[in-house]
Amino acid sequence: MELLVLALVVLFIIVATVKFKMHPIFSLTIAAVASGFLLGLSPTDIMNTIAEGFGKTLSGIGLVIAFGTVIGIYLEKTGSTQVLANSILKIIGLKRSPLAINLAGYVISIPVFCDSGFIILSSLNKAISKKTGIPVMVFAISLATGLYAAHVFVPPTPGPLAAAALLEADLGLVLLMGLAVSIPVSLAGYFWARLIGKSLKEDETVDDVLEKEEFKTSIKPIQAFMPLLVPIVLIAMKSIVNYPTHPLGEGIVFHLLDFLGNPIMALLVGVFLALSLGRKVPAKDKEGWVSEAFKQAGAIVLITGAGGAFGAILRTMDIASMINLESSSGMGGLLIAFVIAAVLKTAQGSSTVAIITTSAIIAPLLESFGLVSAMDKSLAVLAVGAGAMTVSHINDSYFWVVSQFSNITVKTALRGHTLGTLFQGIVGILMVLLLYFVQ
Repeated sequence: MELLVLALVVLFIIVATVKFKMHPIFSLTIAAVASGFLLGLSPTDIMNTIAEGFGKTLSGIGLVIAFGTVIGIYLEKTGSTQVLANSILKIIGLKRSPLAINLAGYVISIPVFCDSGFIILSSLNKAISKKTGIPVMVFAISLATGLYAAHVFVPPTPGPLAAAALLEADLGLVLLMGLAVSIPVSLAGYFWARLIGKSLKEDETVDDVLEKEEFKTSIKPIQAFMPLLVPIVLIAMKSIVNYPTHPLGEGIVFHLLDFLGNPIMALLVGVFLALSLGRKVPAKDKEGWVSEAFKQAGAIVLITGAGGAFGAILRTMDIASMINLESSSGMGGLLIAFVIAAVLKTAQGSSTVAIITTSAIIAPLLESFGLVSAMDKSLAVLAVGAGAMTVSHINDSYFWVVSQFSNITVKTALRGHTLGTLFQGIVGILMVLLLYFVQ
């Protein structure tokens, strides 16, 4: 009966989101309430469990998501994303410009949503294509896959943040392992672009997307990188100083890095560095930037909280005893997490919803899978992320951003972008399994 309830509520989330276009906040909340009643919980227990799950999930990451979004908005609005892209292009060189575009997308997607990142940087594709003679579709697929890699693996992107909270994983380890997994995944997208890009063509029947003028700014590359790199380094250092052997001792350095490496403090430092990017922008022009960031963050925060509420209800089930997990421990558990996320992603389109829903489903199963250590939980987060990028197709808003701003038909986008995300997802789960094997 409980297994049937789980199947029904997951099916409801997919149908409500895809067919009836219901916002995930509502579908996840309704699924949580319906699950509670079907499982025989009293109305009071249902509401208490939902409130506890919602609050517990957001207590650690609500501000982190908000601060991360502010950093992204300031990088975008001040033209710092263009500075980052051009800097990487100069370092890697024009001959390897598709690789530079791929890595630029990867770096920029850590604080900026991949949809926005592609819109901002797509104007570079044609310009560099004309200079190098490399087909423009090689650049388009390189950029799209680079942006997508960081989107599902590297905090402070909302998806991995939410999964870390739901699975109670150490955010510093998720960050370090996320970088280890996502860089090869990004490069896999680059190699796919080199392989398939030359056989893809723009749609001549579609009007060219107007190329944006390059944002003229006095911001230096080091200034553009600081709001992004400093929080990442601080969060990573917190995990290092808290390692059981205490490599940096337990004195003032330990306490300072432990404090500043807390994700809330690390992202707050990043916010102040980002705010400094806009110091030369007239106050009138930037007065709505923070409000815009909080509007973006609000929806993600609420979806994450609703996922936490749904997960709290599911924890009242003894799912482990209903499924024979003896042969599904360790690597098997990571594969199960990957498959569930991939099915949800492919069915309803949103990577964030797939990550949150899958994390809520597998959270009660981690112990049965034998995924109990800090490293195991961080790899579970990444296995979910790998599934949540497999695959991006016509029900994903990002698919349409890539196709429309690349001037290509749906068929061409399915060949280039969709198959690319499938390839990336497979590379992602293979990297996760490799890290699990060698730990």
